[in-house]
Amino acid sequence: MTARPETIIISLGGSLIVPEKIDAVFLSAFKKFIFSRPERFVIITGGGKTARNYQEAIREMGDLNAEDADWIGIHTTRLNAHLIRTIFRNYAHPHIEFDPTKKITFKEKILVAAGWKPGCSTDHDAVLLAKQLKIRKIINLSNIDYVYDKDPRKYPDAKRFDAISWKDFRKIVGDKWDPGLNTPFDPVASREAEKLKLEVAIMNGRNLENIANYLEGKKFRGTIIHQ
Repeated sequence: MTARPETIIISLGGSLIVPEKIDAVFLSAFKKFIFSRPERFVIITGGGKTARNYQEAIREMGDLNAEDADWIGIHTTRLNAHLIRTIFRNYAHPHIEFDPTKKITFKEKILVAAGWKPGCSTDHDAVLLAKQLKIRKIINLSNIDYVYDKDPRKYPDAKRFDAISWKDFRKIVGDKWDPGLNTPFDPVASREAEKLKLEVAIMNGRNLENIANYLEGKKFRGTIIHQ
């Protein structure tokens, strides 16, 4: 009997989908990459800059409470998810998953997911999906190459990590989640991932060959967070 392909969760950052406008060149390459792989994938989309643009615009016009800010971000992730679901139409599960805690089954190569509810980032959703579907690995794709102990754009002496424990990573990101928070992996999701003993790989999503290296157990450019 042929072994069932491994299922991997990809958290696809909004900065890759819509850096300024929809990046059709990247998305075409990403589509080809996914089709070239033997694995099955759960792809959960972020809101990225689009969400922050909406949130900042409302803040300029008056108060924006946390729940409204979250809902704006959630709906942005869902718009991006519909885009990804359309790209993979003939190979993806017909429904986009919003609730990562409910029982989920899918037979297709791809399942697309998006934001769930206020107080829960797509990083956290990815961890809850991993728990629900008994998946051990999450690839977090954004526009950064590594985890650092502080922002390398501001601090030339920032320390880069090729691998880091959840305990040490959580010392860097803290414990509190805020809508629009920009960290490699959100604090609440990190706490849950540590409990579940998940492996999360942080890497730049634009280097698709590098992602293949990770999947094949080869040397890759990025940071692994694990126990």
